[in-house]
Amino acid sequence: MHAVELSQVTKRFGHNIIAVDNIDLVVAAGSFVTLLGPSGCGKTTTLRMIAGLETPSAGEIRIKDQRINDVPIHKRNLGIVFQNYALFPHKTIAANVGFGLKYRNVAPDEIGRRVARALDMVRLPGVEERYPTQLSGGQQQRIALARALVIEPDVLLLDEPLSALDANLREEMRVEIKNIQRRVGIATVFVTHDQGEALAMSDHVVVMNKGRIEQAGAPREVYEHPHSAFVASFLGNANFITGQVRSAADGHAQVALGAHVLNATTERRLQAGESVTVVVRAEKIDLLPPGQGGLPGTVADVDYLGALARYQITLEDGTRLLSLASLKDKPLAVGQLVELRIDPQHCRIL
Repeated sequence: MHAVELSQVTKRFGHNIIAVDNIDLVVAAGSFVTLLGPSGCGKTTTLRMIAGLETPSAGEIRIKDQRINDVPIHKRNLGIVFQNYALFPHKTIAANVGFGLKYRNVAPDEIGRRVARALDMVRLPGVEERYPTQLSGGQQQRIALARALVIEPDVLLLDEPLSALDANLREEMRVEIKNIQRRVGIATVFVTHDQGEALAMSDHVVVMNKGRIEQAGAPREVYEHPHSAFVASFLGNANFITGQVRSAADGHAQVALGAHVLNATTERRLQAGESVTVVVRAEKIDLLPPGQGGLPGTVADVDYLGALARYQITLEDGTRLLSLASLKDKPLAVGQLVELRIDPQHCRIL
C-alpha cells in the first residue's frame, strides 16, 4: 500500500494558469520524499492538494488506497508543518501541541500523556506551560513538528519548514527532522527550493519545473545522472560543454573539443559528427600542473570558500568551466596554467 499516490493530477487557476500539469507521484510507506524546484514550479500547490487546501482540477489523489479528492482537510489525518509554524501565540505549548487532539475527542488525561510524549520526541520535555514567544525559532519549529506528530497522522507534510532559520540551525534541524522521521517511520512529503536539503534528507527527490516533474529518483541518481540541463543546473555547480561526437559505442563516446578529446558516457545512440552537450559537475574536475595530458586551461578567477576554492578555468577555445577543489594547499593563482582531468564516468551526454 502506498502512503500517497497522485495519478494524472492537474491544477488550474482560471483559464490560463496551469500550476500543476498532469503529474504522477508515489510516496512509499515510511519514505521521505522531497518536492524540489524553483519558485512557481508547482511543488507547494502539489503539497496543498495532498493536504486538502487546494482541489485538483483533474486526476486523483489517494492516501493509503483511499481516494481523498473530496475529503475535507480535517478528515484526512495529516500532520502539517508550515513555513511560519502557525503556532497560537496566546496558547501555551501544551495547548498548541494538543490542539488537534482536542477536536478528535481524546480524553484530557490522554492528551496530556500524548503531548508529553511528542515533546520528548522533539527533545523539548517540560516546556508545556511556556508560550511560543518564550522559545527560539528552532524550538518553535520543533513545537510545530510535535503538534503535527501528536495526532499520529497517516502522512507528514512539511512546507519549507527550515527557510526561516539561520544557516547553522537549519543544518541542525535537517538532521533532527530526518532522525525523527526515521524513528517514527511516517511517510513524509517535504517541499523545498534548497538543493542541499533535498539531497541530504530524502529517500526520493522529485525535481519539478513549470508544473511538471522533470526527474525523480534517489538523491545520488538524480544528482549524478541528470536527464536534462534544467536538472543538472538546478542541482548544483554544473558545467555544460558543447562538442562533436568523434566516435560512440557501448555507452561511451569521444567528444571533440577543438584539438582535444573528452571521453564521456551516454545512454543515447550517437552518430559521428553529431553535436552534443556534456554535463560535468564542478567537483568532478581535477586541476593538475601542465604536462599531465589533460585539457589545458588558465585560472581566470578564484573564490576562497574556506575548505574549498571555486575556480573559473578558461580553456584554449575560450570555454569557461567551474571547478570546486579541496584546499589542502594554498589556492591556485589567477593566470596560472593548469590541466583539467575528468573521469569519463563523470562526463555525461545530455
